[in-house]
Amino acid sequence: MTALAYYLHRLDPFIFHVTETFGPRWYGLAYVCAFVCGYVLLLWLSRRGYADLPRNQVGDFITWAALFGVMLGGRLGYVLFYKPAMLRDPLSIFRVWEGGMSAHGGMLGLVLFTLYYARKHRIAWTNLGDNLCVTAPIGLFFGRCANFINGELYGRVTNVQWAVQFPKELLELNNAAEADRAVAVCQRIDPAITTPEAIQQAVQTNNGVVDALRPILTPRHPSQLYEAFLEGIVLFTILWFVRTRMRQPNGVITGAFFVCYAIFRIVVENYREPDAPMVGMFTRGQFFSFFLLLLGIAFIVAAKRRPVYPKKLPTS
Repeated sequence: MTALAYYLHRLDPFIFHVTETFGPRWYGLAYVCAFVCGYVLLLWLSRRGYADLPRNQVGDFITWAALFGVMLGGRLGYVLFYKPAMLRDPLSIFRVWEGGMSAHGGMLGLVLFTLYYARKHRIAWTNLGDNLCVTAPIGLFFGRCANFINGELYGRVTNVQWAVQFPKELLELNNAAEADRAVAVCQRIDPAITTPEAIQQAVQTNNGVVDALRPILTPRHPSQLYEAFLEGIVLFTILWFVRTRMRQPNGVITGAFFVCYAIFRIVVENYREPDAPMVGMFTRGQFFSFFLLLLGIAFIVAAKRRPVYPKKLPTS
């Protein structure tokens, strides 16, 4: 299998361009789709008695959960857990449209927000969390698809037939020699290409640049799509089945979410290029997932010991 057989990533992160560097992005649309789907699903669960949250409060809850839980928690988690150097340029923290969100940070943010919201509105925290967890994999699915479109958080080097070559690897500091080689080759095609960033733009429209990069870029696992499948589709299927087909006390689904997500993340991290220093023999994502695994088990044990069920859920 030669490098010519691999797909070279050339997707535009913009849905359309207003100017060369401004316009709506797929990354932003992914979050909009996640919040809309979360609202529809949570409203459905509320109407059928699975959620104690009143139907007229679903929109309010999803809106604030999105802002303070997902956006704030996810962004701060990314900065603190993966890119603390961004603290030197505080304004960069607010440029969320450029990508860079932490799933672990978003989960922590949602845990804290749901605790606050549940106490304020006198709703069972575990019931609120259970139903939010059922909808969460949809957001993870859209988020991972957006990561793939952006060509970020790519996988490790491989030679599987479905491997993908990601031009963004040229932006990594440890790939400086590869980046210089790529710029030199691409300049023969377009003299205006003088930086790896310029290559990112040219690859979207210039087939000559694409052909020149094929022998240079390394084929990698499309780990974003692995995560979209496991953390999104598979996890949603499991939690939806437990929520709608099994009568479980409040807290069990939250625990199942943490346990399953942690296991899936630990597995997929073996195929994902580490984007932060290792913690011993584990990636940063695996390390944090071990804590989620323990937290999930604790939720399940606590729920089973003192079972409390949704107030409006039929007993039969």
